[in-house]
Amino acid sequence: MDRADGTGPAGTTGRPGRPRVMVVGGGVGGLATAVALHARGVPVGVLERSAAESGAGSGLTLWPNGVRALEAIGLGPAVREHSLPGGTAVIRTPSGRYLSRLDPGGALGDRGAVVAVHRAELTGILRAALPAGTVRAGVTVTGVRRDGRGRPVVVTDAGEETADVVIGADGLRSTVRDSLLPASRGPRYAGYTAWRMIVEAPGNPVDPREAGETMGRGERFGVVPLRDGRVYAFATARALEGDRSPDGERAELLRRFGRWHAPVPRLLAAAREKAILRHDIHDLPPLPRLARGRVALLGDAAHAMTPNLGQGANQALEDAVVIAALLADRPDPEEALAAYDAERRPRTRRVVARSRRAGRVAQWHRPAAVGLRETLLRLTPPSLALRAMAPILDWTPPTPRPTGSGRAGGNE
Repeated sequence: MDRADGTGPAGTTGRPGRPRVMVVGGGVGGLATAVALHARGVPVGVLERSAAESGAGSGLTLWPNGVRALEAIGLGPAVREHSLPGGTAVIRTPSGRYLSRLDPGGALGDRGAVVAVHRAELTGILRAALPAGTVRAGVTVTGVRRDGRGRPVVVTDAGEETADVVIGADGLRSTVRDSLLPASRGPRYAGYTAWRMIVEAPGNPVDPREAGETMGRGERFGVVPLRDGRVYAFATARALEGDRSPDGERAELLRRFGRWHAPVPRLLAAAREKAILRHDIHDLPPLPRLARGRVALLGDAAHAMTPNLGQGANQALEDAVVIAALLADRPDPEEALAAYDAERRPRTRRVVARSRRAGRVAQWHRPAAVGLRETLLRLTPPSLALRAMAPILDWTPPTPRPTGSGRAGGNE
């Protein structure tokens, strides 16, 4: 509920006259939004459904656009301290034959760095940048409505809270999205499932200077070295939606990938069943808008995408920086959110579509198609493929503008 002292929802601070913002969802996108708003003096609180942080998790690859977003909110040095710089990126066949090698550092030039970080460490850095009490855990949001003055009201299992602005960063199955756009299409299955795990493999079987992905027939296995010898490993396979292994996911992974080239079998042997996460891969069909009135969506709630370009978290970080800049620079929250929609919807729609196309090719399973893919990978200079990512990677954070001066967004 609103406080009598004018500071807004519990846990928020900021300068008088700024919109009071409630963020629903305490993942990467929601926390980054709160940090960006707090840094600009906008009162903000975060509602997170989970009562405690999970010890399980996955790795994230932060591309130059995502790193720039973190630098814009003052967290670049902290993230670099907890991450491993990207080394050579390779693509191989299940037998171990190399199809492609790329040094992102050299190919990216002055575009910036690529780093790998544990998701839990990134969310920990973001939480630590917020004042105590900003994030309220164990709160389930069941809907969003408007009060008689047109302000959004967040309905939770503990009651109702009114804010000037509500930002839904509550993921693929977003409750805020259902309230904002009840007629919109829900997530669509991409046709394949994914496993993710953090492995502490004895003997460090993975070269920390090399990350890569192995492509088979409708199956893939990826390896991303992290700090301290840990490894983020992931796998994908064509499957019916909802299928699960009756004898455990580790057993399923060993059946599918146990005979692939080193270090895949050794990583699977070291993996703990409880550390393996399995999720079917979905993305979100284009939404007609990312904001309406004083409610907006960001991250997976707005544009969930398949992981094939490694841009899910990076696009959420961009969202956070842009929406915070607009809310800080424009006195009318509805105008700010309309500008956010105009800035972010076309860009993220293109990234979602491009990632879905890349996933289709990566999951090819017919022998002729797999052979064609391998030939194309061998013949295409890796630097050319990376340059094709320039419209995504060249994004720059918005520059604060005087009130009423127009767009505050970055570029492509």
